Amino acid sequence: MSHVLTPPPLATVPVAGTDPQATFPVRRIYCVGRNYVDHQIEMGGSGREEPFFFMKPADAVLPVREGETGTMHYPGLTKDLHHEVELVVAIGKGGRDIAPEQALDHVWGYAVGLDMTRRDLQGEAKKLGRPWCTGKGFDESAPISPIRAASECYLSAATTIALDVNNAKRQHSVIGKLIWSVPEIIAKVSQAWDLAPGDLIFTGTPEGVAKVVPGDVLAARIDGVGSLRVQLVER
Repeated sequence: MSHVLTPPPLATVPVAGTDPQATFPVRRIYCVGRNYVDHQIEMGGSGREEPFFFMKPADAVLPVREGETGTMHYPGLTKDLHHEVELVVAIGKGGRDIAPEQALDHVWGYAVGLDMTRRDLQGEAKKLGRPWCTGKGFDESAPISPIRAASECYLSAATTIALDVNNAKRQHSVIGKLIWSVPEIIAKVSQAWDLAPGDLIFTGTPEGVAKVVPGDVLAARIDGVGSLRVQLVER
């Protein structure tokens, strides 16, 4: 096959483990909105809404290796950039209309992610009834830790999900407070799109989202999955 342009590089995320060269190729990024009760209320919801979804481009991922501090460039057009720490599900087997009781069979692994949000642009889009793309889908808007194989992860309702900014606690909750569980999310996404190997699903953020500025260091963790550390810098 002949291309008229050089194909762009494939977006990939490192895989946690002994092989430093192993990567997970990214096909699509799905994100679940308002999937923790207190965050729904924080954002003006009722605390129990049907799940809804938005997407980020695959190359929005900003992979950061365990133990390192990644660099995220502060994006343009905003004066109100927010952090949202999330459990990320990496899909290893595709499917359509997946039953919740079979959903975990489709999971390759898990990671710690940040759904970075230009809140002012998202808020304006909401008022005008427009898509959220400029608020959610910009470059480097999805920092992510190495993906750990599901068999090596230890997740339960009591698993802590947390984020500190400059060593001060901002977000702190447990996975059990997800309104829609990981199997339910996978099932719901697969009703709207055909899931395929390489898809990532950001499962929602707990309460405590807030503004960050250049120079801030964001340190996120999900017990039994991994950690993620990113510093914001001027472009």
